[in-house]
Amino acid sequence: MIENKNQSKTDLSQLGEFGLIQHLTKNLKIQQESTTKGIGDDAAVLNFKDKKTVISTDLLIEGVHFDLAYMPLKHLGYKAVVANISDICAMNATPTQITVSLAVSNRFPLEALEELYEGITLASNFYKVDVIGGDTTSSQKGLIISITAIGVADEEELIYRDGAQDTDLLVVTGDIGAAYMGLQILEREKQVYLVNPNSQPDLEAYEYLIERQLKPEARTDIKKLLEELDVKPTSMIDISDGLSSEIMHLCTQSKVGCNLYEDKLPLDPQFINTCEEFNIDSTTIAINGGEDYELLFTIKMGDFEKIKGNPNLSIIGHMTQESEGVHIVTRANTKIPLKAQGWNSLKESEE
Repeated sequence: MIENKNQSKTDLSQLGEFGLIQHLTKNLKIQQESTTKGIGDDAAVLNFKDKKTVISTDLLIEGVHFDLAYMPLKHLGYKAVVANISDICAMNATPTQITVSLAVSNRFPLEALEELYEGITLASNFYKVDVIGGDTTSSQKGLIISITAIGVADEEELIYRDGAQDTDLLVVTGDIGAAYMGLQILEREKQVYLVNPNSQPDLEAYEYLIERQLKPEARTDIKKLLEELDVKPTSMIDISDGLSSEIMHLCTQSKVGCNLYEDKLPLDPQFINTCEEFNIDSTTIAINGGEDYELLFTIKMGDFEKIKGNPNLSIIGHMTQESEGVHIVTRANTKIPLKAQGWNSLKESEE
């Protein structure tokens, strides 16, 4: 068969990461009875005996997802585990095991991989997950890490992205935006170092932001907290790609709209001060920055009193009918359409 040299070629960056996934998987059909939930949520769900098994996989590539100029290998190992455990938490499940696969180039000695595994071991011990396998291979370019996380939950405990109703409240854990600003600090110091390798950075004023970037934590505490409060979210997702992107995912999957309130966003004082120093808008960063690994979820309006005033949780908006669209309501009470401008690894890698 003669190849058609003139066939059209679509650039991957036109689809974006999520568009590409949707395009490639649109013809896949569930064929196994044991597959309860396949592609389209934070983790897959498998039905084995009395417990549901949830599985999630993440890929981290040097130069795309991390920069070893300021990311210590020990921190990288820890963060790689956290990123995957966070997806299990987003299903309201309990993480139990992980597998770790590495592709490394010949510029990494044994000692470097030992340092990486120190972080992986530290995280697995802290979160009480077992490392049960994986793979190691060579890479022609840099370091690639793939981690698969496995968790369990009772069927009635599981929470998907598609359960939000049009009167539900939108809730987020912790604070947001700090991880992105930590990255900006590290990028700035990298540029200073390249000009003057003898300079010693003073990062004390940015300690919290840098910790949020280099050593984030997964919210494994939220499942128990919500149980104690007698609250079951109607939908849930973790914030890895930016708040705006995650809200859009919940709205798309649940077929609802949303009003997000600017004055309700939980922002750390160090984050606000650093945004002012960089002369950038804190709201823009808070809703578009990624890697916070906080949980975003919706609850029934009737559960308001149960979570009101809880220091771990902030009500930042409410869901509306799908026809009303997705908006952010500014401090001046102006409604602006919310656009998903969060992390897109396909687009970023092209730039």
